[in-house]
Amino acid sequence: MNLDAYRAAAESFTAELSLEYYRHYAGLQQELGIEPVYDRHAALFERATVETLREAAAHAPAGDERRALCALLDFAVDGYLGRATKRLDAELARRETELALEVDGERLGFRESPVVQANEPDPDRRARIEAARLEMTARELNPLRREVLELQHALARDLGWRSYRAMSEDLKGFDLDALAAQTAAFAAATDATYVDAVDPALRATVGTGLDGVRRSDLPRFFRFAAADSAFPAERLVPAFEETLTGLGIDPGANGRIVVDVETRPGKSPRAFCAPVRVPWEVYLVVPPMGGRDDFAALLHEGGHAQHFAGVDPALPFEFRHLGDNSITEGYAFLFDHLVEDPEWLERRLGVREPQELIAHARAQRLMMLRRYGAKLAYELALHGGGAALHELPERYAAGLTEAVRVQWPPELHLVDVDPGFYTAAYLRAWAFESQLRAVLRERFGAAWFESPEAGALLRDLWAQGQRCDAGELVSALGGAGLDFAALAA
Repeated sequence: MNLDAYRAAAESFTAELSLEYYRHYAGLQQELGIEPVYDRHAALFERATVETLREAAAHAPAGDERRALCALLDFAVDGYLGRATKRLDAELARRETELALEVDGERLGFRESPVVQANEPDPDRRARIEAARLEMTARELNPLRREVLELQHALARDLGWRSYRAMSEDLKGFDLDALAAQTAAFAAATDATYVDAVDPALRATVGTGLDGVRRSDLPRFFRFAAADSAFPAERLVPAFEETLTGLGIDPGANGRIVVDVETRPGKSPRAFCAPVRVPWEVYLVVPPMGGRDDFAALLHEGGHAQHFAGVDPALPFEFRHLGDNSITEGYAFLFDHLVEDPEWLERRLGVREPQELIAHARAQRLMMLRRYGAKLAYELALHGGGAALHELPERYAAGLTEAVRVQWPPELHLVDVDPGFYTAAYLRAWAFESQLRAVLRERFGAAWFESPEAGALLRDLWAQGQRCDAGELVSALGGAGLDFAALAA
């Protein structure tokens, strides 16, 4: 195999596919035209190509050669599965765009409904919006998602792995059992303090604590509308740009980053970053919801965008685009954590008494960490734990309910799953971010975000792309590897 030719073709495919995802989920085009992209690049994902890369990776010497081959193998397998599910994926995207809910005589776009729900002060109407969306999810989307899941599982076995889970562990290099043990320990360590941390924040935002809150109230809880005055819309982009400027970083990366914070029909309610051509063409997309959420979303996706736009262009494709996504998620979490940083709140938004904002943010983070730990446990069962498909909805709901202590709907058991155990990447990223932030504060002070020296350190890290994994970066910064337990503190 000519690896240079494969890299060039892979980069072309990645650019075309990422641009399709960007344009569709930004609401700029209705169709998700991924099928023609896969068809044009079908040779990248032939079974023989996967087998050749797998054999080469298995026999490569330790170091960059093995890293590169493992990353390319992961890419090839992902494309092999994606090529098989492309019709279903495109149909799912089409349905999400076209589906609409009828709630109280009002027609709501399926994708827009979470934003409406988060901004709705009436808890009963929030519940009606959620009920309509859950019914639509179960009827229109879950059958397709189940087809995708079954096909992915069958293809993993066909490629020679005993399960989708085993394939993902092999390709990503994650020890999922060890991570699950750490997240279970985190849940146990925070059990006694969970109610005390979360209840006051819930009561302040939705009017009831864990004893009465509904899952439909949680978007409102995370929206935190009561804090809108501290997060004025006119300060959204300026505060973001001033933060980067304080670090000595160009917010637009010399034209390589395009920021989209406009409202438009069909735009995904989930903010995202589309690295089309790393480091030259990166899109940062945020659907405005209002208040704190918009600031957190822009800072989070801005962390991604700055990382991708800051990668050394001389690196090979696999180190610029591929690798351990715990790294880019860690940089994203580093920036979105600023919305609960007292120094940042005062210096960028003029908040002089941030205690309530910080307490609310910590409650949200604690709920999120426990939720993702439960998601990981569920996905281990889903992707190789021997659970029957008919058992999955209740198993998912029971695990999430126990972790979050809010009755969780089983209808989300397939929607709330990202491919390739991306849940593990998020969990590892939270650990990476907490340790990176500790280094920045120790070396550059509490206002590290105003230090050009801190910016230089970040640029040095970003330039490496994802050549190393998150644990190796922590070690290089003086730590002892990823430590999820440190998050409990």
